[in-house]
Amino acid sequence: MKNKNESKFPIVVKTLLGLEDILAQELKEIGATDIETGKRVVYCTGSQEIMYKANYWCRTALHVLKPIASFDIATEDDLYNKINTIKWEDLLSTRGTLSVDAVVSNSIFTHSHYVSLRAKDAIVDRFRDMFDMRPNVEIENPDLRINVHLSKNKCDISLDSSGYSLHKRGYRVQTGVAPLSEVLAAGIILLSGWDKQSNFIDPMCGSGTIVTEAALIALNIPPGYYRKSFGFEKWKDYDAELWEKIKTDAFDLQADFEGEIWGSDISETAIEVAIENATKAKLHKDISFYVESMQNQLPPEGGGTMVINPPYGERIKPDDIIQLYKEIGDALKQNYKGYSAWIISSDLKALKHIGLKPTKKIAINNGPLECKLHKFEIFEGSRYKKPKEDIVNELD
Repeated sequence: MKNKNESKFPIVVKTLLGLEDILAQELKEIGATDIETGKRVVYCTGSQEIMYKANYWCRTALHVLKPIASFDIATEDDLYNKINTIKWEDLLSTRGTLSVDAVVSNSIFTHSHYVSLRAKDAIVDRFRDMFDMRPNVEIENPDLRINVHLSKNKCDISLDSSGYSLHKRGYRVQTGVAPLSEVLAAGIILLSGWDKQSNFIDPMCGSGTIVTEAALIALNIPPGYYRKSFGFEKWKDYDAELWEKIKTDAFDLQADFEGEIWGSDISETAIEVAIENATKAKLHKDISFYVESMQNQLPPEGGGTMVINPPYGERIKPDDIIQLYKEIGDALKQNYKGYSAWIISSDLKALKHIGLKPTKKIAINNGPLECKLHKFEIFEGSRYKKPKEDIVNELD
């Protein structure tokens, strides 16, 4: 007879657009099987151990869901009635708390908030009918976070084993004006193919999210290490012994890093925040921070990888966004030979003024903004010269 921790079940893991393949690889590495990618989601099969590990180890995961029911609906009453028949008493006590998140796409319902309210009514009414008592709604930190996904006439009900979003690592004390999500920062680093041994820099580091995530990756520290809680810790079938083993085993997997990780920014205030965040993560000795402009910064010798999240002209509005990107390109060509530069921006016009031909382009979202991630190879030797065809195109 199988131990409950070995029993397999479907797992659905949400991510950001553009990071699906990276997440699929992460899930494979922790032992998940039957892996399939979708849009902003990866489907797989795993045990309770895999579900716990996905929350603790997957740097590009936002929510790890455990599906418990799937059915078709034709009317609004179908939603209430079918959710009401699920044995919620096996998952939650009458004194427990719950919240319901809903996602609606091309359905008979037009408002996700209404769907979440109807689902909540169906659940609490079942408790009231059976026990003359009902669990309470708790939005921030419920015992059971329920996900309702409606696409056309199909309804999927899942339990959110993560609780609040996994991008909230727990190490950020403060953020800058336009902070990059921890999940997006980690995803870009993993997309870059950085070898975790050579130098890594961010010369416009802001509050330091990119370099902090790079240090976590280099040292193989789980992204969930700093979090205070996960949703599954409040479930009725929570296995504390298994969870402690996963966390303890992680210490043996930590790695050494011989390269250098640098974060610099022209803003002294931003660097102060970055140092504070790195200190909270106990990584302040692994990252070097400098108050310096990208144009004047001289990076570590030996080359490496750099990731830049410059202003897009959205929340941060420089006087001349085109001029800024030209200066970034000039700095790359003059000071950063031997580095692979990855730049994310939603301003595609400004990106063209970097003045280098990208060797790779990846569509990726930063929140609601549709962005492009461009890779530029800064070769050693003579200053970059534009190919003839680029000069002709500009003249045209």
